[in-house]
Amino acid sequence: MIKRRLGNNLEVSAIGLGCMGMSFGYGPAHDKNEMISLLRAAVDKGVTFFDTAEVYGPFANEELVGEALAPMRDKVVIATKFGFKLDPNGGPQWVGLDSRPEHIREVAEASLKRLKTDVIDLLYQHRVDPNVPIEDVAGTVKDLIKEGKVKHFGMSEAGAESIRRAHAVQPVTALQSEYSMWWREPEKEIFPVLEELGIGFVPFSPLGRGFLTGKITEDTTFDKTDFRNTVPRFNAENRKANLALVEQIKQIAEKKNALPGQIALAWILKQKPWIVPIPGTTKLHRLEENIAAAEVELSAEDMKLIEGALQKIKILGDRYGASTAKLVNR
Repeated sequence: MIKRRLGNNLEVSAIGLGCMGMSFGYGPAHDKNEMISLLRAAVDKGVTFFDTAEVYGPFANEELVGEALAPMRDKVVIATKFGFKLDPNGGPQWVGLDSRPEHIREVAEASLKRLKTDVIDLLYQHRVDPNVPIEDVAGTVKDLIKEGKVKHFGMSEAGAESIRRAHAVQPVTALQSEYSMWWREPEKEIFPVLEELGIGFVPFSPLGRGFLTGKITEDTTFDKTDFRNTVPRFNAENRKANLALVEQIKQIAEKKNALPGQIALAWILKQKPWIVPIPGTTKLHRLEENIAAAEVELSAEDMKLIEGALQKIKILGDRYGASTAKLVNR
């Protein structure tokens, strides 16, 4: 697969793999051995960039990624995250934010063990903590980099001011935030800052949490543990209205002899050369489809047609429920 560069010197495959859904978020955890096989298949097919976090499970996803990638550790870049306060009773949900320096260190040490590695390639602050100065967060990661435990510093769903303040203390290699054909907010204020500062961008949910693949309809039901049940954008009424976007993508895909999801990913790749999406999947054929999106060529005319289609469609529903929405863009 072709490579892209995040920040000054982190080279990764043009399309990475978001691993969360293997263990958490979209229903019950999948079979461990099957997911290990999938992760190793991804490496064989050219994927070098893998995304996880302590909160996915919690802990289970880091353990899965660590075990699967240990035999080919020198071939891959592993990104993980800190910043949530987990349920002290061992529940599956976070109970708040915590980016205190001592907590960052605790999480980093624990993640190193779960990932079966001696260094974390890219360590993100999962969400900006309003109770901890971002300079203290960046300074702590800077110290971890000096100690050889971390290679690169990242942020997730951070606002422009937080990014600038953090970057002044420790250069930010990548920002990870949601971005896709149906959530384009980062284009307004975030992209210009990233371009100015030389920071890479890693879109999560580049396929709209599966919606842009065309496989989800107004009649689709989700497992009771699937967090999309709590997302306003996925309620029955909004989902029905939002299918207009999928129909437009399908028409474009047919002309390009591609799949809707591949068009959605190719569109992201075309935006900027420093963008690396991380679609998630638990199926080998979906992995292969996503990887093949890197070979889909969209011309300037294609992009103009897509833009015209997107401008005509209003996406209904918030992307998060109220409790989660307040944690982003600080």
